[in-house]
Amino acid sequence: MLAERIFNISTQKDFNEITLEVFSYQFQHNPVYREFCQLLKRNPKNVSRVEEIPFLPIEFFKKKKIISSEKTPEIIFTSSGTTGSATSKHYVTDLNVYEKSFLKAFEIFYGNPEEIVILALLPSYLERRGSSLIYMADSLIKRSKHPESGFYLDDLEALQHKLKELDKTGKKILLLGVSFALLNLVETYNFDLKNTTIMETGGMKGRRKEMIREELHQILTEGFGVNKIHSEYGMTELLSQSYSKGNGVFETPPWMKILIRDPEDALVYLPKHKTGGINVIDLANFNSCSFIATQDLARQINDDSTEILGRFDNSDIRGCNLLIL
Repeated sequence: MLAERIFNISTQKDFNEITLEVFSYQFQHNPVYREFCQLLKRNPKNVSRVEEIPFLPIEFFKKKKIISSEKTPEIIFTSSGTTGSATSKHYVTDLNVYEKSFLKAFEIFYGNPEEIVILALLPSYLERRGSSLIYMADSLIKRSKHPESGFYLDDLEALQHKLKELDKTGKKILLLGVSFALLNLVETYNFDLKNTTIMETGGMKGRRKEMIREELHQILTEGFGVNKIHSEYGMTELLSQSYSKGNGVFETPPWMKILIRDPEDALVYLPKHKTGGINVIDLANFNSCSFIATQDLARQINDDSTEILGRFDNSDIRGCNLLIL
């Protein structure tokens, strides 16, 4: 079974072979992706390396139904979007694959969720339906063996009491929060945490002025009294996440890879330490599209880690004129 092989990738050779297999599968079963590839004159017969695979601009998820399966979707994840703007829709035909992806990745980077008190401060996500992040956080909270685990919406006072109380017990604690809510928390209360990991999921979601990562993390490290701020990098259109344990440097699970493309030529890749656009390979996304060109900027540090810097200034990625498909 393809899913089992994907989650058992252990070598670069495995990754490359399965990636080409997934490309061939999606070319055959995903009509939107196939037409996109054909416009670029790429197909399984003339693509023999991972670097030759076309990456679908993420904007397509706002305009088209991106799916590589004939099964009825079990759930449709949607992006938040701003008022009046189009939102992305991710048609997920197998929730078991999503659950396996985020659980296995979480265990790789943070260990068994059963052993962690997991607190989630995600008000902007809880206030709407269709968030893949809420689905993941809810699943992790339910797997936690600690009754203190749970969501917080607007009750910052209760959260700060709980955080300080738990931190003194020596338990392993994770606070997962959207950036603006974490800022609101440290601006209202003082902390000196010793046993708590703070993980931001990015984004001010229109609630506050956007700021660069260094500024955000400096305020949060000082506010929570911690050495590093962790980060989660995921999106509605993906079924996998990468994680940073500090300084905005992210690592991916074995079935996911980040490539850096030239901002001026989407078919050219950049060497390490050069800033460009992020292309994501997410093999867990084999029932949708595993090859996505995002609107985010980054530079590759080494083969296994990437520094994510922010977003393109322009709202739509280059090449989206192909949306006339």
